[in-house]
Amino acid sequence: GADLLHFDIMDGHFVPNLTFGAFLLEQVRPLTKMPFEAHLMVNETSWMIPDMIKAGADMVTVHVEACGHLQRTLAQIRSLGAKPGVALNPATPLDTVRYVLDDIDNVLVMSVNPGFAGQDFVPAAKEKTRDLAEMIRSQGRKIEIMMDGSIRPHNLPELVEAGATTFILGSGLFSNYPSLKAGFQAFRQAIPKA
Repeated sequence: GADLLHFDIMDGHFVPNLTFGAFLLEQVRPLTKMPFEAHLMVNETSWMIPDMIKAGADMVTVHVEACGHLQRTLAQIRSLGAKPGVALNPATPLDTVRYVLDDIDNVLVMSVNPGFAGQDFVPAAKEKTRDLAEMIRSQGRKIEIMMDGSIRPHNLPELVEAGATTFILGSGLFSNYPSLKAGFQAFRQAIPKA
């Protein structure tokens, strides 16, 4: 039922948790043709990006808060053949992406503080998504707006209305349903038909 696989890569510094690296993507890549997104929640991205793309990442999303030279990092991702994206923590202002809109394919709006599953949705993320959608529209760009954190069927319609186009599902999918099939069905039914 998924349209893409989102891999949370954490370094234990940018966020307190430590997860996995390119090796896992490399092992999973032969099992599916689904797009892979590597979400880098790490302090140092430049050395990791080539490994993620070589391992099979189709998209690499970096945190603006962790990139000293954001445009250079996005150009590196594109030059290696992947789609670049930028993630924004809940308190990070939209102006941080205003001048790199030509360099990105997606913006990942974090609706929780990154690093831990099961957090409550940060209400300001909906307004931020609406403002981001307007910024993108006003500049005539075609940029995907992704949301990550405490996405549930009950909040999905208002997030679609705000402008989000892709949703990263974690504990809301894995903790609340008897099977992945039932979970995906509940989420898909919650998407407004319009």
